[in-house]
Amino acid sequence: MRFILISVMLLVLATIGTGAYFMTTETSGKKIKKALGFNLAVYIPMMLIAIGFAVPEIVYAVSEGEAGGTSGLGFIAVALSTGLAAIGAGYAVGTVGSAALGAVSEDPKILGKTLIFVGLAEGIAIYGLIISIIILGRL
Repeated sequence: MRFILISVMLLVLATIGTGAYFMTTETSGKKIKKALGFNLAVYIPMMLIAIGFAVPEIVYAVSEGEAGGTSGLGFIAVALSTGLAAIGAGYAVGTVGSAALGAVSEDPKILGKTLIFVGLAEGIAIYGLIISIIILGRL
């Protein structure tokens, strides 16, 4: 397990080093795409192998714990609902906000309407947070 984690860490450092090298030199886009493709082709299987080795240990540790060992899944659900809602809200606000900025620069009268759309996009994160609070209340 340590070997896999060390290998993944070295691969991440190699990716960072490769990116830094390509940023300082003038290289073609083909070389950068080739390096990125190679890094992804190696990194993703290594991460899947690491997860495959880590999951049985996690499950074994939970099964020998207390009777309420299922609360770990509740915490995972809380993290996923909050995290995915925040990612979705970030994407929505970025898209709607840039479109609203362009629209307001052409016609300043529609500022109020565009703020409503940006507020609706921010509401996605609030919904995720509310679901997280509900799940935490049941644990």
